Formats: sequence, structure tokens, C-alpha cells
Amino acid sequence: MEKTLTIPEYKADWAEGENGKWGMVIDMDLCTGCQACVAACAMENNISFVGEEDAGYGRTMHWIRIERFWEGTYPEIRMTPYQPILCQQCGHAPCEPVCPVFASVHSQAEQINLQVYNRCVGTRYCANNCPYQVRVFNWRDWPRPAPLENQLNPSVTVRRRGIMEKCTFCIQRIRQAEDVAKSEGREIRDGEVVPACAQACPADAIVFGRLDDPESRVSQLANSPRGKKLLEELGTLPQVTYLLGG
Repeated sequence: MEKTLTIPEYKADWAEGENGKWGMVIDMDLCTGCQACVAACAMENNISFVGEEDAGYGRTMHWIRIERFWEGTYPEIRMTPYQPILCQQCGHAPCEPVCPVFASVHSQAEQINLQVYNRCVGTRYCANNCPYQVRVFNWRDWPRPAPLENQLNPSVTVRRRGIMEKCTFCIQRIRQAEDVAKSEGREIRDGEVVPACAQACPADAIVFGRLDDPESRVSQLANSPRGKKLLEELGTLPQVTYLLGG
């Protein structure tokens, strides 16, 4: 007798998670490309600066980058709006099924794509399978000349060479806000969790919050007609929305 293999239907609604669904909205009309978010992310998450030589080999460690796009032909060249690119926290993350040691996992509570550093063996399969190219490989134990070691964030692990790294929506700040809200017997307020990139943005182009809360600012912006997802046609279900056209 033949057996029929049935595949369970995927549920895109993550509002059933314990702490909701976190997401981000980036207004490209407001972004000035100042790269304050890049510097703030590096400071908050103990990201090493690799230097000019290794950067020339494409070994930069930044978890968020500013993409620039150009239109036209010389000399009539025009630059399109800046676009910050970071981990899109995909619901159907292509990086997760290819990891042989399950270092790339999905948090059922926060619905965030996490990276387990002490489990990663550096195969780089996840980076090869990521259509957004937002994962970086730690090639060396990069030096931190004095007094730079004093700026390390004690809430974030200092990674060693041979592992993959990526944005996690500053989950250490999410955890801190959860602990404060739990101790006070309440829910997390809208705008209480602010990742480093959003905190440093002088144009207020980055908004972060709970997408499962229809009253939150990020939820209302994400449902705006201006909202677009990066490479949405791939079906990765990204949680980062870009606002186009003022």
C-alpha cells in the first residue's frame, strides 16, 4: 500500500509567539546615508574593525551596510536613495535548513533568526544561501588596540575567529526590556525597545517594534502603501519593511 507524504501548511501569522513578532521599518526617503547606524551597531555588538587591507579582500564585519545604487550613464549619473541592508529576519530563512550543526535557528518566542555562536563551525553554508548577503565570516581574532577593549559591551558575546555573525535586532536590548516589564508586571510598551541602529539614526529613519500590535508605530508603518519588502518574490517572509516614495 502506497504511503502519501503530506507537508504541513506553513502559518505566516506569528502573533501566537510568546513575546510577539518583532520587526523593523526603514524610511528610505529619510535616510541620508550618514552610516551612524553602522558605527552604532559595531559599538553595541562588539564588532571588530578589520582595517583597510582586509576590507579590500571583502572581510568587513559590519552587520548593517549602506547600499548605494546609481542610474544613468556618464556623465549623466544620478544616485538613487540610500538603502540600509541588514539581516531581514526571514520567516522562511534560507540560512536555517543548510546549517549542519543547527547554529542558525529561529526563536519561537521572539520570531527572530538567531545565530548560536558556540555551536557554529564556520562552514559558511548559511552565507552562501542568504540572498541578502548579510552574514559575515570572522576570519581572524582581530586586535583591539588600547583603550578600545574598554568599550566592549558586557551584554554581548565577544566572538572568536572561524564563526558566522549577523544582526539579531539587538536581542540583548529586547531581553532587558522584557525583564524590566516582567518585574513591573506589565507588557512591553511601544517604543521601549530601541536597537542601536535606530537609536543613533539622526533622521529617525529606522523604527522598531512589535508587528503583532496593530497600534504600534512599526505595525502601522509596515502596512503603509509605501511599504516594500526586499526580494519579496523569493518567499523568504522578511520582517524588515522599506518605505519608498514620499
